[in-house]
This record gives sequence, C-alpha cells and structure tokens, in this order.
Amino acid sequence: MAFNTFHMDIKTRYMAELKGIKAIQDFLASPFALIRPRLILGGGSNILFTADFDGMIIRPVIKGIEKTVDNADNLLIRAGAGEDWDSFVAWCVSADIGGIENLSLIPGTVGASPVQNIGAYGVEIRDVIHSVEAVRLDNGEMIKLTEKDCHFGYRDSIFKNELSNKVIITYVTYCFNKRHDVRTGYADLERELNNYSEVSVKSIREAVIAIRRSKLPDPAEIGNAGSFFKNPLVVADQAAMLRKVYPDMPVYQSNIGHVKLSAAWLIDQCGWKGIRLGNTGTYSKQPLILVNYGSATGSEILDFARKIQSSVMDRFGITLDLEVNVIG
Repeated sequence: MAFNTFHMDIKTRYMAELKGIKAIQDFLASPFALIRPRLILGGGSNILFTADFDGMIIRPVIKGIEKTVDNADNLLIRAGAGEDWDSFVAWCVSADIGGIENLSLIPGTVGASPVQNIGAYGVEIRDVIHSVEAVRLDNGEMIKLTEKDCHFGYRDSIFKNELSNKVIITYVTYCFNKRHDVRTGYADLERELNNYSEVSVKSIREAVIAIRRSKLPDPAEIGNAGSFFKNPLVVADQAAMLRKVYPDMPVYQSNIGHVKLSAAWLIDQCGWKGIRLGNTGTYSKQPLILVNYGSATGSEILDFARKIQSSVMDRFGITLDLEVNVIG
C-alpha cells in the first residue's frame, strides 16, 4: 500500500530498490534481472493495480539535485529520479527558479515526470526538459535522450511506448530560463492570484497549492491517483458542433486542427460528480478523480471508470482515455 496512492492492498513477488547507476547495472547482471514480468515503479501515483503483481518491481531511488550549467540566460538543473517531485518544485521556487511552479503539488517522483509528460495550468514538463538519462534493461548501457528524442505528447512520451519497461530513468536535467515567463492564463489561477500582492514564482506556487488543496483529495487521506481520465482532444469542427448544443462547454486550444475538451465537465454533465458505488466513486469536488473509500479493489475502480466512459460516449460521442496506467 505504501507504493500505490490508491491504497490497494497489493503484493509483489519481488522488489528491488536501486540507489545508483552501479546498483542498477549490478542488478541487471544478476539472476534477478531474468524474472518476468517486471515493472518500473516510482511513487505509484499514476497507477491502478487490479491484481497482485507476480514478478519483479524495480524502484529507482536515486537522489541528488545539482546545477550543471549557470550562465546569463539559463540554468540546467540535474535531479535524481528518486527525488520527490513536489519537493523538487519547492527547491526550485525557494531558489527563485521559475518554470515548474505551475506543477506544484503533483504527486510522484522526478523520474516519473517525463514518462507522463506531467502538466497543469498551461505548463507541461516538456517545456523545461533538457535531457533524460537512463539505463537500458537489456544490456545495462547508459543512454541520454534530448527533449526531442522523448517524443512528448499530451500525457505521453517514448517512455510509455517504445521504451516502456525497457529503460530505467536515472536522472532528469531541466533547463530554466532566468527571465521568468510566468503562465497565469487559467481562470482558476487568475482568480486565486488576486489574493496576492504580486505575481511571482512563489505566489504562483502558493496559488496552485491552494487551488489543488481546495479541489483535490490528499492521497495520504483518501486513496486516489489524481486525474483518472485525460482531457479529450477532438477536431475543431466536432467541438464547434457540440458548442451549438452545449454553449457553456469549455474548449481549450491545443494542437493544430484539434482542441481540448474538459473531461471533468463531460463527466459532470453525465451526472457522475460525487457518485459512489460501493467502495469507489468520483470525488465530490472533482469528478475527474476516482477514489477508494477504504476497501475498493482495482477491478471495482476500473469497472466504475468503464461506466463513466460509456456514459460520456453515449451522450457526447467522445471517448475518454485513461490517464492512469492499469496493471493486472
């Protein structure tokens, strides 16, 4: 339960916690590396187990934060994959380093940040990724990928596709512009910032934390994995047709030819906000979040999610894709 934020009572046959590159390479040279299946796990904050894991879970717990480049324009900060993500954000903000303050209070680890291309309030991690270091599981080779190499997409990357469970991320290097280019374009954030005397890296972090705490359940208190569904991307023409029927439907600009819709709004319109079925349900303040009320199984939560998907498809003709990774 300590390694999945849904608080599932899940067991694994084997687990290896690896504290450095040499430890990873030594592990890969040992008989334990032959155990299958295997899963690379960070903080367990974006995962739903539907059964015990009958294999090897690998947890990189590499620590350390250091400046590697500091010039007139940019800072490069290299952080170990095992560093807690929000603690890293706090470290940057305390040093007046801007760029990831909008990503405050997102659970997980530094190593997980590029896997999911985490994002919030107009910022994605791809905006500041300089490079990602990893070790290949097949031969122990160390590799380094640039931002372009990572093939980032909306909540997507090469680490969820071609390199899924094929590499262990060891370090992530972020590039921060010393000229703070703050992003405050989200209505919730703009409203909250009205409570502060100035807009700064520090006030944006505090505002984001205040918003998230007012809307989102604390995983330490109630089991959840944050947003369970992705915001759907649809062609602009489809969004325009829906707006004729639902003029209040939120629409956000995204890729060329596509716009982003609010999954939370779609779920709410279908009447799922605050609904509980047995041991699971949607959070009362945010229907995008599915919660474990104490003894839900992964299968129960997944079945509940499928009901929501069917409901949204029936009413809007839109597919809601899962943001969490289902293992089982």
